[in-house]
Amino acid sequence: MRVLVAMSGGVDSSVAAALLVEQGHDVVGATMILWADAGEEGCCSATEVDDARRVCDHLGVDHHVFNFGEDFEAAVVQPYVDAHAAGRTPNPCLACNRHLKFDRFVVRARHLGFDAVATGHYARVVRVGPDDTAVGHYQLRRGVDAAKDQSYVLAVLDQEKLAQVVLPLGGLVKAEVRTKAAELGLRTATKPDSQDVCFITTAGGRDAFLRHRLTLHPGRVVEAETGRALGTVAALELVTVGQRRGMGTGGVGGRRYALAVDVAAGTVAVGSLADLTVDRVALGELTWVDDAVPPATAVGAQCSAHGEAHPAVFDGAGVVFDLPQRNVAPGQTVALYDGDQVLGAGVALPTPLPST
Repeated sequence: MRVLVAMSGGVDSSVAAALLVEQGHDVVGATMILWADAGEEGCCSATEVDDARRVCDHLGVDHHVFNFGEDFEAAVVQPYVDAHAAGRTPNPCLACNRHLKFDRFVVRARHLGFDAVATGHYARVVRVGPDDTAVGHYQLRRGVDAAKDQSYVLAVLDQEKLAQVVLPLGGLVKAEVRTKAAELGLRTATKPDSQDVCFITTAGGRDAFLRHRLTLHPGRVVEAETGRALGTVAALELVTVGQRRGMGTGGVGGRRYALAVDVAAGTVAVGSLADLTVDRVALGELTWVDDAVPPATAVGAQCSAHGEAHPAVFDGAGVVFDLPQRNVAPGQTVALYDGDQVLGAGVALPTPLPST
């Protein structure tokens, strides 16, 4: 099988490529240039591209570089900025997987005559049903390494995408991957894991990035229950539902958490931890790995990449938790599971505040 491996310059994609070579596949590595301002370090930097190229040289396979910068700007970066401008908290990693790594990259691979693409994600693609030449039935499952499982960030993939994806690391734990890299003498064996959002630098952070792209607006902090003014925030667009620090209340009346951000009204409504707790989260932009699950289906609802799946019921337009949970910031993804199998995902919508 001809496989095009997405090579980030890190240890995971390096070992993914090495394992496929060992299995006898016709392997080629490819690095995507997504962010033109990467500098000398970090994702898409010259250092990362060079590490990926050298690993490919070590493995005896070809290496390509694809410039998808315009696609990344349109499908990931600008929607990220727009979401913050609307007072929401987006997840750019899922957008990148959906539109770049498992769409634009897959299309390029197909045009170049490859049978499949591979990445270094810790998750599993399992084919079930008859093993014939027709497009089969695929399941997306958690990786066996619970601490590194990345099925959450792949929850937007569907049958068409899964039919073309190979995830060689799904059955391994991280320690095994690093040991394998060291045994093979790969230069990436001891490299640290990359940061979550590749276009947000550690030096400037989200604040500096958004200030460069947006006009940030100060806002009033009001008590959700009474509407009483409590203080101010410097930038409404930087506030996330669930946030406690930086609420500008000076600790008056105990800890308060952001319950809702209304950019148009110029306010952040705050309340207690109990006020932040909800029974239900409405979901939009629902996607399914296979068939849509019917209402009243019991699911596990995972609300962050490294969180746990909370027992819930999908009611057709959201999830109703078995036990109340902290609210999910609008714009964040909620992945739905049946055990370790991913069923689909949706984007959290704003939760209406109780009437005052």
